[in-house]
Parts: sequence; structure tokens; C-alpha cells
Amino acid sequence: MATNTTYAPRLQKKYRDEVAPALMKKFGYKSVMQCPRLVKVCLNQGVKGSTSDKKMIDDAVNEMTIITGQKAVPTMSKKDISNFKLRKNMPIGCRVTLRHIKMFEFMDRFISISLPRVRDFKGISEKSFDGRGNYTMGITEQIIYPEINIDKLPRISGMDITFVTTAKTNEEAYELLRLMGMPFTNMEKTGTKN
Repeated sequence: MATNTTYAPRLQKKYRDEVAPALMKKFGYKSVMQCPRLVKVCLNQGVKGSTSDKKMIDDAVNEMTIITGQKAVPTMSKKDISNFKLRKNMPIGCRVTLRHIKMFEFMDRFISISLPRVRDFKGISEKSFDGRGNYTMGITEQIIYPEINIDKLPRISGMDITFVTTAKTNEEAYELLRLMGMPFTNMEKTGTKN
């Protein structure tokens, strides 16, 4: 017998119950639909030395698939560059785009488990907004994710993570991510400058 309960991630419930009402109060929105929301999370990793060793791309794709819970795809080069021994359509990295439930689950694990494992962690910079409501940050070591087994790791590599929101300004995006739990370095700050 099927039950009629639908699963909602913890961070999605937090957005609905706490974040959206706080944003409406702060920015004076008339409707919940005007509130900025998280649309997707994009992870991107360039693999150094992938032109000489094809196995490095497979390792990077497997790692990113384990970290996100969604199949990563290799990124291909767009043109020939002879100095780098690069030909068009050679795999040079991997990427994955998370939406809906997987996006909220990844962000929850990232904020509560992975970021505290960063060495000498003092918070993330609030200066990486692009002016259109998106926030991009870099991770230098993939070993901060508990899903990665450090003993079976061929090399340490980093990745870029972009949080794409519907916010129109940096201040709205900052407030949205701060209320969702992102540990910015200056948490008592009320907004950011453009």
C-alpha cells in the first residue's frame, strides 16, 4: 500500500518555514514568490595533466559522482592549443549540475559536514558574488567530503562550486545564503557592497 507522504530535505523545509518569511520581512516582498530562491548548484573541476593520462578524468568523474550522488559528465576542450598538447573535444575536466532534492541535500551536507572539515576554517568570503545573485567559491582539496576515501585517492584536487539563485542583487543573494546557513566570515554584517 502506497503512502501519500512526500520527502522534503531539511534545508528545503528550512527555506519554506524560516528563510522565506525572514526575506519577506527584510526586503518588503508582497508575495512568497518574490523571494529569492536557490535554483541550482554547479560543481566544476578541471583536471591538470588529463591530456597525457586518460584515467585521471575517469577518477575525477567517479569522485564527483560519489560526492554529489549524481552522475558527473566530462567537459571537453573547445579548441586546439598546441602549447598544451590539447586537441578539440579532448576531456579536460568534469562537471555536474544539481537541482531540486539533490541540490538541497548536497548543500546541507556541504554546510554542516564538509566546510567544518576545511583546515583552519574561519568562514567563507562574502566577496565572491557576481552582481546577479550567484555565488562562486573554490575548494582546494576534495578530501573535505566524508564520502571520499583518502587512502584510495590518486591525487588531491580542488573544484569550483557555484550557487545560482533568483536574487537580483548581491545583498539579496547574501541574505538568502546566510539564512540558509552559509558560514560567511562576517556573520553579523547586514549586507554586502556591490
